[in-house]
Formats: sequence, C-alpha cells, structure tokens
Amino acid sequence: MQTVVKKWFQDKQSGFLDNGGGADIMVRKADLVNCQFLKVGATVEFECHSDKRGLIAKKVKLSNQKKVQHINREKKPYRPGVMT
Repeated sequence: MQTVVKKWFQDKQSGFLDNGGGADIMVRKADLVNCQFLKVGATVEFECHSDKRGLIAKKVKLSNQKKVQHINREKKPYRPGVMT
C-alpha cells in the first residue's frame, strides 16, 4: 500500500499514516526500513496488518518519488534592449 504520513512523535518513536476515511494506521520505528523516523507529509509504502488495537504498518519505507535534478546551465549575459 501507499499513503502519506499523518503524524510522527519523535519522543514515542511512532506515528500514524493516513487511511482515507478510515481509522489511522499505526507505525513504529522498529517497522521502518532504511530510515530512523518519518516526516509528516512524506509518502510511504508499507504492508498493512490487523492487530487487536487496530491497523499496524509493517516494512514501511519511503516511496521512490521523482528526484529533481538541477542542471547547471550557463547564464546568458544580461543585455538590456536586445532581443535574443
């Protein structure tokens, strides 16, 4: 599944993922893959499991979003009054 991080509590090392109109999905630091914490608004991929307390996210990893590449372009000198 894929969704957005709704809340992250650094002191509790856990948080919640958005579940549309349903109950939020709990996530713990121990279930994170290749990261130590989550930022609110980040897109994540995970496996959803049911527990007696509700929905739990397992194998949570940051989604591969398109990375913006900055291209170094030579700037043309500013020449007032000249169309190029």
